[in-house]
Amino acid sequence: MGKWCSIVFSLLFFFPLFHGGIAAAAAAAKAQEGLEEWGYVEVRPKAHMFWWLYRSPYRVEDDPSKPWPIILWLQGGPGASGVGIGNFQEIGPLDSDLKPRNSTWLRKADLLFVDNPVGTGYSFVEDEELLVKTDEEAAADLTTLLEEIFNRNESLQKCPLHIVAESYGGKYAVTLALSALKAIEAGKLKLKLGGVALGDSWISPEDFVFSWGPLLKDISRFDNNGLQKSNSLALKIKQQIEQGQYVDATNSWMQLESVVTSNSNNVDFYNFLLDFGSEAITDQVDFSKGIAVKRYSTYLSSLRSSPGGVGDLGSLMNGVIKKKLKIIPENVEWEGQSENVFTKLVGDFMKPRISEVDELLAKGVNVTVYNGQLDLICATMGTEAWIEKLKWEGLLNFSSTVRTPLYCGNNTRTEGFFKSYKNLHFYWILGAGHFVPSDQPCVALNMVGAITQSPAASW
Repeated sequence: MGKWCSIVFSLLFFFPLFHGGIAAAAAAAKAQEGLEEWGYVEVRPKAHMFWWLYRSPYRVEDDPSKPWPIILWLQGGPGASGVGIGNFQEIGPLDSDLKPRNSTWLRKADLLFVDNPVGTGYSFVEDEELLVKTDEEAAADLTTLLEEIFNRNESLQKCPLHIVAESYGGKYAVTLALSALKAIEAGKLKLKLGGVALGDSWISPEDFVFSWGPLLKDISRFDNNGLQKSNSLALKIKQQIEQGQYVDATNSWMQLESVVTSNSNNVDFYNFLLDFGSEAITDQVDFSKGIAVKRYSTYLSSLRSSPGGVGDLGSLMNGVIKKKLKIIPENVEWEGQSENVFTKLVGDFMKPRISEVDELLAKGVNVTVYNGQLDLICATMGTEAWIEKLKWEGLLNFSSTVRTPLYCGNNTRTEGFFKSYKNLHFYWILGAGHFVPSDQPCVALNMVGAITQSPAASW
């Protein structure tokens, strides 16, 4: 591989240092034979974005008709760290205990994590006025990052890049894809775009807030009073969005989250079968604002560890990982989610991105949508609603296509459903909440293999 800008390079054999013993060393080496690279790109003067690339140890010989893919993972929030959360808690080679993850997406592709937008995770700005205020500004920074990484490396240019996003990351994904295509057409970016995958993505806030009331009523977490209150606020949000009052709509969304919490006895926004009652999470909530700004970034940690304990992501990222990377400035402290980034994007938070999806489909880009059955905040009902608003010419045929059931391995239990027409694809993932790769790792891994057309065998 060629030399990259601001690069640090090492073999993935540091893991035995944290586990000890010959058996642990052998297991780590077997699972992690590959290369990793990381660095900073100054996407604008005094605005520095951190990236981390893993080359897959499971790579098979390239077939010209089926090249080995690269996945760019975009976290949500906005302001949540992909380098931390997506990497160590969802799809990267190691979990937050630094143990090999058997279901890592490296089995199907190389993985590129970024802390996006600047100000998130290890990414930083030298002046807070440089934080982005719109999804388009975030897309411009990401496009600059891709130009720095791909234009210097011919081997990467041969690999199709698949932008895979979760939650608010879906809005970044569609705006980035359009920005990247424009740069490719202008000859500024040497990259082959493989497609976009939108996982439980905040594409149409209006459709999601309208789904909350009926869904919670159907599963007995709301009575008619809760339904009425929820629908009333959802209607107010719809009117504010129509009038372009996006900051007001965000404030109303905060109120609605509070209404949902109080009328459902703390239903979990990321899995409606659970209660939002973990001490690790509720410590982060200011119910006077009606919003848990850091709930998204603390959710997976709350299920698996206690703050400060083994597996605590903040301790890991500001300790062992920061020391390993060597290039993180001393004054940059990793946080799971940046409140400053969220605040700067408050005027864009409730803007829909349906038209961007339409534009990608019209350009022939593969667009995959996947949704966890048990998600509330980006409920499947809301996702289906915004898809029905697409103006894409293939929508009618897509809607009438029969779904195919999904299974994993030799298991005959239904794990989900799938339908596809031309370049629009949809996965319904059963038994999963908002964090599909974490909740259903087997079906998620097979799904991403299909999305990227990976040469690797099914898992």
